[in-house]
Amino acid sequence: MFDLIAHAIPVFVLCLALEAASFHLLPDDDQLGYRFDDARTSVLMGLGNVVVNLGWKLVVVAVYTAAYLVAPVHLPTGHPLTWIALFFADEIAYYWYHRTHHTVRVLWASHVVHHSSEFYNLSTALRQPWTPFSSLPYWLPLALVGFPPWMILLQQSVSLLYQFFIHTERVGKLWRPVEFVFNTPSHHRVHHGSNDRYLDKNYGGILIVWDRLFGTFEPEGERVRYGLTKNIETFNPARVATHEWTSIWRDLRGASSWRARGGYLLRGPGWAPAD
Repeated sequence: MFDLIAHAIPVFVLCLALEAASFHLLPDDDQLGYRFDDARTSVLMGLGNVVVNLGWKLVVVAVYTAAYLVAPVHLPTGHPLTWIALFFADEIAYYWYHRTHHTVRVLWASHVVHHSSEFYNLSTALRQPWTPFSSLPYWLPLALVGFPPWMILLQQSVSLLYQFFIHTERVGKLWRPVEFVFNTPSHHRVHHGSNDRYLDKNYGGILIVWDRLFGTFEPEGERVRYGLTKNIETFNPARVATHEWTSIWRDLRGASSWRARGGYLLRGPGWAPAD
């Protein structure tokens, strides 16, 4: 009951239909719009993620509950300050989860799915991994300091629901104070860009202030080129979900030392030994 995403699926479908229709009624040559096979792949990836999470969320709840039970304090769920603290704690957890999933290859192997589309529309938000298991440790400290698991999962859902609506080209830059504080479609377009200046930027969830504080902010300037630096050229959901894992396995098998194997797993995407 505290996972808003499953309940929001009808809203997602309606918004996708409205956005797609808008490109037919009000076309814009500077915007890519939709491509059916790309959007279909994104939707299938999202449905697969929902199916995987039916079982995985039980594991998450069990681990977070165990941590909450040994927490030295249990924060009062009816106090407004608890919810404010949870909002900021979730935002920090998400920022570092997101940043490390771009800079550590074994984590990127899961997250790369979300960046594999060369289009940028609301369907892209649904292009989620089928291997979401690496996210668990990032929110575990919240349970250990006394946030109950249901609150953590609810706030995660709120953040993901917000982020769905920033995956669009149809909204330009917003009022400057909003752009300064919040993650917006403009900021997130940068994050999905494969332009050199846009790589590994704008990791925020609801807020963009963490990127400003930690030096990973980049404003939208030149036209964004979406997708990966080396695109995978497929709409097969199974290949989209596994292509980077396959590449890692190939590199590990061909590595000449354990140091190189560690680098292929723990260094950034694209890393290779000097020799």
